[in-house]
Amino acid sequence: MHDALARRQDAATLWSVRPSTAADVIAAACDCLTAGMDGLNLRILAGISPTKGGESDELRRWLADTLAELSLTYYPEGTREGQEEALRIMARRLLAQTITPPDLTSWAYQFITWDGTPLAEELIGLAIAYDILDSGYEGHEDSGSTREDVGASVIAEARRLIGGAAIPSEPTP
Repeated sequence: MHDALARRQDAATLWSVRPSTAADVIAAACDCLTAGMDGLNLRILAGISPTKGGESDELRRWLADTLAELSLTYYPEGTREGQEEALRIMARRLLAQTITPPDLTSWAYQFITWDGTPLAEELIGLAIAYDILDSGYEGHEDSGSTREDVGASVIAEARRLIGGAAIPSEPTP
């Protein structure tokens, strides 16, 4: 039951910064029902059709109440708190080795951007470092870095984001 709740929270948080889809959030609601949780709002959310188009409007209508019903946190779209929690989710995924260091930096660059939470600045800078290396400057005397160096910096930053904790295990779908 705890894994289903954790997936539900992660899907909703990631949806609030747009790297997750409405279908992911709806699937997580279905997982909660399958795991034995129940509630009127949860049932309604799980019943939303994940067809492209209006599902996001329906999701917005029911998401906050569903999360409250499950004693989970709702992060409205675009909030700094939501971005920071999404960064931690993605950092845990990196440390659990379900994504790679370039995946994490690319995600931060695309979905948080320079305009988002300052917690993402280091990862966004490392995304640019990857771009420079991919442009043919790896090992160049001016760069002084390799992909492995940048990857090690990304892992260190991920650990910092989650409080220096040991590599966590991510709930499996």
